Amino acid sequence: MSLPPEFHEIAKRVNNWGRWGTDDEIGTLNLVTDAVVREAVACVHRGRRVPLALPLQHDGVQTGVVPGRINPLHTMTQINQELFGPGTIACSDDAVTFGLQAATHWDALTHVSHSGKIYNGRPATTITAHGGAEFSGIDKPRHVVSRGVLLDVARAKGLDRLAGGHAVTPEDLAQAEEFAGVTVRAGDIVLVRTGQIQACLGGDKHGYAYPSPGLSVRTPEWFHARDVAAVANDTLTFEIFPPEIEDLWLPVHALDLVEMGMLQGQNWNLEELSRACAEESRHAFLLSAMPEPFAGGTGTPVAPVAVL
Repeated sequence: MSLPPEFHEIAKRVNNWGRWGTDDEIGTLNLVTDAVVREAVACVHRGRRVPLALPLQHDGVQTGVVPGRINPLHTMTQINQELFGPGTIACSDDAVTFGLQAATHWDALTHVSHSGKIYNGRPATTITAHGGAEFSGIDKPRHVVSRGVLLDVARAKGLDRLAGGHAVTPEDLAQAEEFAGVTVRAGDIVLVRTGQIQACLGGDKHGYAYPSPGLSVRTPEWFHARDVAAVANDTLTFEIFPPEIEDLWLPVHALDLVEMGMLQGQNWNLEELSRACAEESRHAFLLSAMPEPFAGGTGTPVAPVAVL
């Protein structure tokens, strides 16, 4: 089944291929300049630090729906082992196996493709079984630090959590922006809170996954117009699920990652941040969300921290 004309029309309007050169592999992260980072640092008033990651644990958010995306399997490889003989200092080591998009994570620009292409017009066949992503792997963005802006869509509507069928629209984002008293600007990393992660935190993994509020197919144009560097939210699927256009699955992923070259993140715990921003009456902060540099990876776990 081919993608509908309305998808291709939006794709043309948000396309960034060639904008930063034909060799570019990091897309909208080019918008995070030294000046943007200096302004982000100026957002720190108190030094209040808010962690945004879920624990990496075996009883994680994955339910087995996505093949291979397993929750972390943690194994101790040695426990108090005296490596250099009796009475010497003992060591404990461990290993872990898990899907790179299993918990709080960034999607690399290569996480999805459409029409045989990935970001900047490269062939999707450059992603291989042994090498992973030849171009635009998650190791290519060497640092993700910028001004973060919380668009608390749920709180702006006077809600604790959006309904499962709510598609977050550009109008919702603008309402949350006004509620926050902040203007989203070039190089910002936008965090969109729906409150959906409350289901996960309450132990309802299936209810967390489906039905889920999320970003509408109309939102990429809003982010493109504001030159946003990256977007993350507090849902499993990022976009509304089931989709708002029948049989059009993951269109926002394709528009963000493939067309715009914009990192997107999922399963971010924004609950404490929502409370902190309300208490501080500020919704802009320094955000550090460094990717783990898995060579050729199409995603990475991340432990973001907001500093107010």
